[in-house]
Amino acid sequence: MSFAETFAKYNWREIKELVHGATSRDVERALSVSRRSVEDFGALISPAASAYLEEMAQLSQAITQKRYGKTIQMYVPLYVSNECQNICTYCGFSLNNKIERVTLDEAAILDEVKVIKQHGYEHVLIVSGEARTRVGIDYFERVLRLVRPFFANLSMEVQPLEEAEYRRLAAVGLHSVLVYQETYHQENYKKHHPKGRKSNFEYRLDTPDRIGRAGIHKIGLGALLGLEDWRTDSWFVALHLHYLAKQYWQTKFSVSFPRLRPASGIETPAGCMNDRELVQLICAYRLFDENVELSLSTRENPTFRDYLLTLGITAMSAGSSTEPGGYAKPKKALAQFEISDERSPAEVVAAIRGKGYEAVWKDWDRALQG
Repeated sequence: MSFAETFAKYNWREIKELVHGATSRDVERALSVSRRSVEDFGALISPAASAYLEEMAQLSQAITQKRYGKTIQMYVPLYVSNECQNICTYCGFSLNNKIERVTLDEAAILDEVKVIKQHGYEHVLIVSGEARTRVGIDYFERVLRLVRPFFANLSMEVQPLEEAEYRRLAAVGLHSVLVYQETYHQENYKKHHPKGRKSNFEYRLDTPDRIGRAGIHKIGLGALLGLEDWRTDSWFVALHLHYLAKQYWQTKFSVSFPRLRPASGIETPAGCMNDRELVQLICAYRLFDENVELSLSTRENPTFRDYLLTLGITAMSAGSSTEPGGYAKPKKALAQFEISDERSPAEVVAAIRGKGYEAVWKDWDRALQG
């Protein structure tokens, strides 16, 4: 069995109508129960739920503090390559974008690690474009072996791999894999991904199943908010999360909230969800699943990030660079997308403490596993 079988039972248009048509009574019911279904989640992200945002925020904050305390896990992305064989309409690494292509060698990676470690990071997220001929399984294994001595937690956000390849990387220390479907609108997926392996909707949809079967400790999900109707995409993320949590009950899960950002050579997005709607979405996920980790990147501006960290977020990046070699030798022209929060890690940690929270550098769950 795979999520594809569950996904096939649902129709995008019908789910969109269901979510957008939810009533105040639906929202009140979802708020009154202790265990919430995917249908309840749909009510909580509906336009009708906007009037209940204060109640949702209070519940989300209480549930998060009960489960996680007042802590924020710190992580940082390490971009190792911007080479990519896909054409994606929204990404600075897209094959048709005329930028300098860089894949870091071992010396350059160690230069990046040196800068990252100076900030105190123990959790690094390795990121690359999708170019199997240049940055495939052999390259990823070398990277993991190289950086493993320096970090307590190694995560990856790279192209989808085979189950056997995930097992191979788990053997050399891979802890978590993030893979975003980008959009669950199957018909329009091809419009946003016209060329490359990423154009295969079904293969990408099955990736979290391959990760789960490989025994990877944590799986990260998400949709690129702004490609299609954010409410419908988020409903399908919740459905995917619900399926995976039942199928791979020993695995942990995280959800991220990447909103479309400007990128080199890419037209600025015309519109996206607003800040209030993002608050609503984050609170809805927390009410839906008290155990899921909710992560927020530097795509969001400093003031907004400081506000969100008290409402349900459990992990944040800081001082991020989205270009290969960007910590030791930044060029800016190679970045995947523009970041919004340009504060240093120390400044972000000060803001976290200012809210009465503690920044956590080490993933103790991973440390206890050895």
